[in-house]
Amino acid sequence: MDTVGNFQVIIGLIGIISIVATGLVLNFAQAVFIPLIIAWLLSYLFGPVVRFLSRLKIPNFLNVVAVLALFFGVCFLGALFLNARILTFTEAFPKYYARLLDIGKTLTINLELPPDFWLSIDWGVTARGYLIELSGSFVTIVSKLVMVIVFLVFLLLGAPYFDYKLQKAFSPSNAEKVKRILGTISFQIGRYLSALALISAVTGFLVWFALEYLQVDFAVTWGVLAFILNFIPTVGSIVASIPPILVALVQFYPSYMPAVITSLVLLTIQVTIGNFITPKVMGDRLNLSPVVVLISLLFWSLIWGVVGALISTIIAAIIKIICENIPSLNFISVMMGSGKVYQKEFEERA
Repeated sequence: MDTVGNFQVIIGLIGIISIVATGLVLNFAQAVFIPLIIAWLLSYLFGPVVRFLSRLKIPNFLNVVAVLALFFGVCFLGALFLNARILTFTEAFPKYYARLLDIGKTLTINLELPPDFWLSIDWGVTARGYLIELSGSFVTIVSKLVMVIVFLVFLLLGAPYFDYKLQKAFSPSNAEKVKRILGTISFQIGRYLSALALISAVTGFLVWFALEYLQVDFAVTWGVLAFILNFIPTVGSIVASIPPILVALVQFYPSYMPAVITSLVLLTIQVTIGNFITPKVMGDRLNLSPVVVLISLLFWSLIWGVVGALISTIIAAIIKIICENIPSLNFISVMMGSGKVYQKEFEERA
């Protein structure tokens, strides 16, 4: 009995060491792994388009070049646009921050704070430094985009021959089984990524439209920010809502009502999309447990920073999809789920 117990402890320790070692490797080589992971995710979005064009008897190489050229052009123009918006906001940031501090002093005048309390807060300098650094990283973003496209080219060019490799590697029955499982996984991942991108785009558009209607400054910037951060569950929507609320507070001061209305509108958008649109588009099968989402967010944020946070939920959902389609790993998929589906099943049986 002691021997079995010691063996289990050793296995547990080896597992922990393996996880830590894997995390260190992923962190150390993130310059390679991040573009590779992003390219792998994008291959599920572009793969169906390339296969559709191939069925039209267009050479596969031309399909890949055309699709990726369009993708690069859109991303390049998007990066230029975003960089211009960041520069504009960076120039106006000191004025907004100074007025925000004045509002803070006015609101806390009766709290008997130390005289140097507001002088000790240097968030403005730090935030502006991040903005300047971000606006200056345009070349880095484009270089990483090029690396993503290079990986994506090889992934898409090799995709049409994957079935032949399966037939060569396995017996006909096993090859068909593996092909069916991989096809299901690929379809579900592609559907999930497409739905997530669509929901994020709708969120960004609604945020922009609402803020533009309320005449809040930099409405387009906040719409883009909402689109990007919507890939981070719960936390992303909260973070994306803070800047426009603060801008509305400063812009329309001494009236607080526009900031309150902005808060209520953004809350309405997030609640409506999160509780009504997302379940309809995603379905219940891909609902993840909040604990799994939190652990994935913390783990990938620790390893890859902001990029890790953006793709953390996507990676968790993909792991769940893969485990769901492999019988021996199905229990992992069940434990990663929110449990709402299983509750309905047991209630229907009762």
